[in-house]
Amino acid sequence: MTSDDTTPLESIRTRIAKAADIADRRVTDVTLIAVSKTHSADAIAPLLEQGQRVFGENRVQEAAEKWPALRAAYPDVELHLIGQLQSNKAAEAVALFDCIHAVDRPSLVEALGKAMAAGDRRPDCFLQVNIGDEPQKGGCAIAELPALLEKARAAGLPIAGLMCLPPADIEPAPYFALLAKLARDHGLTGLSMGMSDDFETAVTIGATHVRIGSALFGARGVAA
Repeated sequence: MTSDDTTPLESIRTRIAKAADIADRRVTDVTLIAVSKTHSADAIAPLLEQGQRVFGENRVQEAAEKWPALRAAYPDVELHLIGQLQSNKAAEAVALFDCIHAVDRPSLVEALGKAMAAGDRRPDCFLQVNIGDEPQKGGCAIAELPALLEKARAAGLPIAGLMCLPPADIEPAPYFALLAKLARDHGLTGLSMGMSDDFETAVTIGATHVRIGSALFGARGVAA
């Protein structure tokens, strides 16, 4: 817990609310995604008990092993896939997740479209943009975004908005602002941006979804 005996979750919620207030936004327009990747069900349980209901996982297999039992106890949980997704895992992801954040290439759009058409679930999708043009990161190039968005819409994907990971160790605000502009230019309202170190900046710039792991759970656990 923090020094004043508030829980990490309470502290993060307070900071989100303050950032939203600075930007004259409603805090209810910002969804806190508790990034539970690599953390056990025992580590997740306290957040569930405190009322947190939106969680993020990086890997389909890990989520499939961990969440069925948790969801049986908390059926109102909303599960987000925030990591890179292989096209051959698209059907599993569609069956398990309520939102997919890293749609970044035509082959994945096609696989997700087929999986949604074949099943009865249509999770929301964020298109990931490689906002800093970093070769080691996923996400489509800015120049390729219009074509990817057109393909995603044609495939029937429910597009919630755009997602990004700004370059590390650089002021993130310009990158968040660029993503917000790209979203506006393409008629999108959702912005999945901001993590433990920069979520307040992201909220002031318009983030609708912030992905927070270490500030809630502490050091990352051992990967499953």
